[in-house]
Amino acid sequence: MGFSQIGFKSSVIRVTALVASAAAVVALAACGGNGTSNATGTGSSITEEPAEGVPSNYSGTFPKPVQGKAYNNPTDRDKVKDGGTLTLPIGEIGPNWNLNAASGNTQDMADLWAFYMPQLYISSSDGSKVEPNTDYLTKVEQTSDSPETVVHTLNDKATWNDGTPIDYTAFVSTWKAMNGEDSAYSPSATDGYRDIESVERGSSDKEVKVTFKNPFYPIESVFSVLLPPQSASADTFTSGWQKNPHSEWSAGPFKVESATDSEVVFVRNEKWWGNKAKLDKIIFRQMESSAAINAFKNGEIDATGAGTADTFKTVKSMDNVQIRRSYGTSITTYTINAKTVPDINVRKAIVQAIDRQSLANIGFAGIEWTPDVLPGSVLVPTFQAGYEDNMPADAKFSADNAKKTLESAGYTMGSDGYYAKDGQTLTIKYTTFSDSPVIKATANAIIKMGKDAGIKIEGDIRASNDFSTTMSSGNYQLVGMGWGSSGPYNYVYGCQIYCSTSDSNYSFIGNADIDQKMQSINTTKDTSEALKKFNEAEKEAQQLYTQVPYSADPITIAVKKGLANYGPAGYATSSYGTPLYHTEDVGWTE
Repeated sequence: MGFSQIGFKSSVIRVTALVASAAAVVALAACGGNGTSNATGTGSSITEEPAEGVPSNYSGTFPKPVQGKAYNNPTDRDKVKDGGTLTLPIGEIGPNWNLNAASGNTQDMADLWAFYMPQLYISSSDGSKVEPNTDYLTKVEQTSDSPETVVHTLNDKATWNDGTPIDYTAFVSTWKAMNGEDSAYSPSATDGYRDIESVERGSSDKEVKVTFKNPFYPIESVFSVLLPPQSASADTFTSGWQKNPHSEWSAGPFKVESATDSEVVFVRNEKWWGNKAKLDKIIFRQMESSAAINAFKNGEIDATGAGTADTFKTVKSMDNVQIRRSYGTSITTYTINAKTVPDINVRKAIVQAIDRQSLANIGFAGIEWTPDVLPGSVLVPTFQAGYEDNMPADAKFSADNAKKTLESAGYTMGSDGYYAKDGQTLTIKYTTFSDSPVIKATANAIIKMGKDAGIKIEGDIRASNDFSTTMSSGNYQLVGMGWGSSGPYNYVYGCQIYCSTSDSNYSFIGNADIDQKMQSINTTKDTSEALKKFNEAEKEAQQLYTQVPYSADPITIAVKKGLANYGPAGYATSSYGTPLYHTEDVGWTE
C-alpha cells in the first residue's frame, strides 16, 4: 500500500494512485450490506448521502458524505446479477504496465492491476483495519522482534496464469527488484524493501520468511503487490512491460483479452480459484475528460468523473443515474522541478505567488462542495489523525512577498512587468494534461497570479497519455499532479516523494538529512510517533519549495443506476472508485 502518481487531468484527481504504493498497491475492503436507503428524487430531503449515491433527479442540496464511509453501493454477491459488461473511461493506458516501476506507478495503472493482478491486503474504508486477502494470503505473522521476522503463508490454490504457483519466489523477486541495491532496476519506491536482510523459503514453497536488518513498520506496507518471478530480470522489469500487460503472468478474477493504447478488455479468468467474477467483461477506453462526459451521456460508458461544474450539471440532468461522492484520500499539488528551476529563490517566489485558496475555489465551483480546510501536506489528508500543516510560514500567498524574494535574489522588474536577471526574463512553463474547462480556468489563474508577482508563466497543455513519459523524463518546470493513497499508512512513503535517491522524486531535489529523517519513520512501531517524525521531515523538505499541496478534492462520480460495489469508498478504492480488491464482486443489480 502507499502512493501512486496521478496526472492532473480534471478538478478531481484520478489516484491512486493512489493509489497505489509507490512500491505497491494495497488491496482494500468494502463494507457489507446491500446499499439500500429510503432516499428518493425531487421532493425528498436527503440529510446524509445514501450508500448507493444520490439519484440524479434530486433537486435539494447535495448532502456531504461521512468521512471513511463507502459510497459504492455495497451489495452482497448473491444480490448481484451474473453476467454483463462494464465500460469505463481511463486517462492513460500504459505505456509501462509494470506498476512496481517508477514510470508505471500511476493511478490509472493501479486501477488496471486491481482487476487482474494479486492484491494481498484488504483495508476497511476508514483505514482502521488492514488484513490479508485470503485469496492470496491465509496468514501473516510477526514471529520475532529481534531481528524483526515476518512469516507469510500463501493460499495453496494461488497460481499465476501460466501455471506457476504463487510462492516464496515471487517475494524474492519483488524484494530484489525493489530494494534499490541493483541500479539496473528503477523501482517506484524502496521503502521497506531496502530494510530487509533476507527473503527465504519457509517450511514449504507456500511459506515465506522475511527477515529485516532494520526494524520496519507497518509490516502490511510491503509485499502488498507482487512482481511475478517470471519477469524478475532487470531488463524485463525496466522494458519488458512496455505496451504489454503480460496476462500470462497475472493472477486475478479477470484476465486481459486485448490491450492497445486506446482500449483494454478484461474477461473472466477461467483459472481464477476464488469466487467467480460477476461480470463477463470489463472494458477501459482511453479518453480525455471532455470526451468521457459526452460518452456517458450517450450511453457509451457506464461511469464517469463528475467533479467539475459542467460535468456535475450534466449528470444531474440525466435519468437513471446515481451520483456517488466521498472524501478523497488524495491530494492535488503543484510540483516544481528543481533541475529546470534550480534557483531556490525563484521556487520560493512561485510558491508565494500561488493563491491556493483561489485555485481550490475554481475546482469546487458548481459542484456543491466546501472544503473543511486546505491541505498542508502532500501525503496525509487533513482528516487523518496526526495530520499537521507542514507548509513553511513564509510560503503563504503574497504577491508582494514573492516580489521581495526575487528582488533580494538580484532580479529586477522590466518595463513589460516581469522580472529579469542577466538579461533573461523569468519565464516558467506550466504543464497540464487535460482540455477540461476547469484546467483551462486554473491555468489562466496561475498565469495571472504569476503576472501579479512579476513571473511570466506560460501554459503547456499535453495529452493525458503523455503523463507518464513527461514525469519520468523530467521534461517540465511547474506541473499539476497529485498523489493517491491506497492505504492508511501514507506517511511510510515520504521517502518516495522527498528522498534525493528516489526515482519517484519528481522535484529532483533533496539532501542527506531529509533522507535520513524520512527513512527513520519506518523504524517506529507506534503510529502516532511515526507521524510526528514524518511531519518533522516534511516540514524540512518543504523548505526547498518544490511541492505545493493546495486541494483535497472529494471523489465525485456518476454511474448508471444499479452498478454495485463500484464507487468511492475511502481506503477501499482508488481515487476514482475502482475497488482495490475483490473486483469479482462488481456488477449490476438491475
